[in-house]
Amino acid sequence: MSDEPTTKHVLQVIPDMGTGGAEKTTLDIANELVRLGWNSTVTSNGGRLVSALEAGGSTHLKMSMHSKNPITIITNGFRLARIIKAENISIIHARSRAPAWSALIAARLTDIPFVTTYHGAYSQSGRLKALYNSIMARADAVIANSHWTADLIRKRHPWSHDKISVIHRGTDFDEFAPKAISDERLKNIKSTWNIKNDDFVVLKLARLTDWKGQKYLIEAVALIIEEFPHVKLVLAGDAQGRDTYRNQLMDLIKKYDLQKKVILPGHCDDPAAAMATSHAVVVASTDAEAFGRAAVEASAFEKPLIVTRIGAVVETVLAEPEVTKAKATGWKVPPANAAEMARALKELLLSSKDEQNAIGKRARAYVTASFSLQNMCSKTISVYNALLSKQR
Repeated sequence: MSDEPTTKHVLQVIPDMGTGGAEKTTLDIANELVRLGWNSTVTSNGGRLVSALEAGGSTHLKMSMHSKNPITIITNGFRLARIIKAENISIIHARSRAPAWSALIAARLTDIPFVTTYHGAYSQSGRLKALYNSIMARADAVIANSHWTADLIRKRHPWSHDKISVIHRGTDFDEFAPKAISDERLKNIKSTWNIKNDDFVVLKLARLTDWKGQKYLIEAVALIIEEFPHVKLVLAGDAQGRDTYRNQLMDLIKKYDLQKKVILPGHCDDPAAAMATSHAVVVASTDAEAFGRAAVEASAFEKPLIVTRIGAVVETVLAEPEVTKAKATGWKVPPANAAEMARALKELLLSSKDEQNAIGKRARAYVTASFSLQNMCSKTISVYNALLSKQR
């Protein structure tokens, strides 16, 4: 750049600033930039996290970054280029496909580095969709949120191999810690869900949709409930209009006579307290997850985990046979397999309280060492600095 700014300035672009994983990561990186003395700007269509973003010292510029209209995408590209020049932006970082196309236009017009982050696995059917997705691999640096995601990028876009860095989603482990949840929050969850002191609570925390695997977990509980009648399964999550699927789950519960053992409480306003209240957490997905946020957060609360062996969630759990039983933080089972899930649940239920506590302690130690917020921020800043060094 001919006029290099004295203060580094990062512009992040994202469809909106709602409450999802990509949005929270945008906020986390913005706050870290401000803490380091950098300038931070985010462009999006707005959302709940804008107030927190601005409170942290970043600037938010509202634009229709969520639009997939080609004319809007191109127009946004030229608007971003003007912002880059006016604000002395050093780097532009896109976190979704439509904004990434606009960011590419702006970066090429202004000759600044362009970064993308893959926050999920994008469905790819046909050449047109493949072309649209390819923008996420066209950046000067490509961040994958897991090794599984990185492998997917390499498979789809072999030419991007040397540009990929794996930076796992970071978690604030001060927020997700057993002592961070007040007794009042725990009591509220137990009261809402009618949890008794002698219940063994198995929690599945996800929206109600077929690929999240709730039906296999219901079937797994049906296989063990006679031997372990103190088990209570909580499938917390909003159906988001999928009433047919919710009704299917209710029919399964009735079929196995589990009305007093399985509850569907709907949306959970306090997922952290829900995890802290549970005795075990299950990720039962039948399609690949691009990252295992729920698994990491549950581990932070020292909860044993059962996850399906698919996608990136396997990176967040240590289990046999990859490690010895003495080092395991949970179980990995085949997806869509109620019998294997029941086997893992039974093994957990047959273990002693001390053994369960030891699994939980190992789980927290593993995720805090591997998936911390500070790790994510420092590695992302390193990507920025490496690109800026090349500019000089």
